[in-house]
Amino acid sequence: MATVTESDTTAQPAGTEPVDADEATFAVVLLDPATITRDECNAREHDTEPDGDLINSVKAVGIQDAISVRPRPDGTYGAFKGWRRTQAQQIANATAEAEGHEARQVPAYVRADLVGRDAWTRFLSLIENHHREGMSPKDTLKAAELSLIGMDEVEQKQAARALGLKRGTGRRLGRAHKLDDATLRRATAGGMDLEQLAQLAEVEDVPRAQDRLLRALARDEAEDGGGRGHWDQELALLKAEQEDRAAHKDAIAALEKADIPLLPAHVSYGHKDTARPLADLTTGLGNPLAEDTHQGCPGHSARLDDEHQPVWYCADPAAYGHKVRPQPKKEKTPRNEAEAADRARKTACNRAWRAAAGPRQEFVSRLVRASKALPEEAWRFAMDVLLDLPHFYGKWAGRREAEDVARLLGVKLPESPFERVRLSDLVTLSKARLPHVLFAHVAAAFERDMRDPKGWNDARMAVRFLWEDPTPQQAAYLLLLEKLGHDDHGSYRLSEVEDHAIAPYRGEDGDDTPAD
Repeated sequence: MATVTESDTTAQPAGTEPVDADEATFAVVLLDPATITRDECNAREHDTEPDGDLINSVKAVGIQDAISVRPRPDGTYGAFKGWRRTQAQQIANATAEAEGHEARQVPAYVRADLVGRDAWTRFLSLIENHHREGMSPKDTLKAAELSLIGMDEVEQKQAARALGLKRGTGRRLGRAHKLDDATLRRATAGGMDLEQLAQLAEVEDVPRAQDRLLRALARDEAEDGGGRGHWDQELALLKAEQEDRAAHKDAIAALEKADIPLLPAHVSYGHKDTARPLADLTTGLGNPLAEDTHQGCPGHSARLDDEHQPVWYCADPAAYGHKVRPQPKKEKTPRNEAEAADRARKTACNRAWRAAAGPRQEFVSRLVRASKALPEEAWRFAMDVLLDLPHFYGKWAGRREAEDVARLLGVKLPESPFERVRLSDLVTLSKARLPHVLFAHVAAAFERDMRDPKGWNDARMAVRFLWEDPTPQQAAYLLLLEKLGHDDHGSYRLSEVEDHAIAPYRGEDGDDTPAD
């Protein structure tokens, strides 16, 4: 039995209600709690029973806030909001006569407009339960995932905005749902939201990923403006390490497929390493050895270098008739260890430099695609480059590469290399948008110039690493982005390797004024 208590609005037929229908415009009716069951799209699956405090409260004053239900074909109702309160009222009514208190009905919004709209129902239940009393992380993730999967594009956009998710995150929530309970509890206790949980799940296989992301999150929260600058940088670094680990596994798998033994990187103490690289060996007649000429040797094997490329070895040259080329006297161990440490540092810094390009380019893309005016510092910087025409910019412009500019601006180029089109025909130009386009053009030149961590020092006529010796123009570009990110509520921050690179270009007080 249902009794209408407010009749200012009549529920509309299913499917006619707008996506963002205001529940307050629906009539509140009083329902017999015995006719209400848990809706199959209720987001809460764990801790669904009412506690003692809730039961006592309902016994004393009844349910004060209306629940939300969907009508069922058999005349009952499914509660997708307020199921715990409904159960409390059912328990209270069962003992009402014996305990001398009043049996009450349940105030409810009857949402006939949600019949057949399971995804949106689950989403509304998720929002209600998440805000009223925190659900388990598992329930939250599962409900968000199932809701977004079942929605159309308009509903997905609105729901993602309400949940604070980026476009496409819903597809990644399924993986986040597979995180174990301990990881989920620690992550949510540390302040990770749904977006960050999905990102954690992507890199969980990297050692200490959760610890590193939690520290990055804490740094963002501790700094002025908040934002996710440190989070984005740490996530990019974790993804780079993940790709590095995957490349190592692929290299090992390729050797196994070719039935080539992989020699251990280090031989245990007390054992002699008989293996020698082919570059150090010759045939018995003194001819050089190479991979193709050595493949038939039983000792044909390999080790992987820092880039996971095979370096070919013979496991035991003496046993298989090879000669060792005359070698200079072996350096002392401490120097070898120092060289190994230096190689490891360079490998790590090169990987970090490449990883930092992702958050940096994403921030530039947000700047140039934004509808608001481009900050004055940005368009003035672009104009200086265009007027001064530094060497790197002219070199980049001479290549006539449109892909980087198009990617920053979000413009889709033809996929076929035979379809020629001018970028100026695809970009919407206006007086208000011109600074954005010019900055994108200049930024694309910088990004191309900084893509490889190795550069060339003209003054020294030697190879240099950008993470320890950037050009003044590159340092100015990074300092500009750092300031723009800080002014944008911390939405972008330099990575550790970038911050170290531009340290000599900061002013004496550590600000972004270049030192003399």
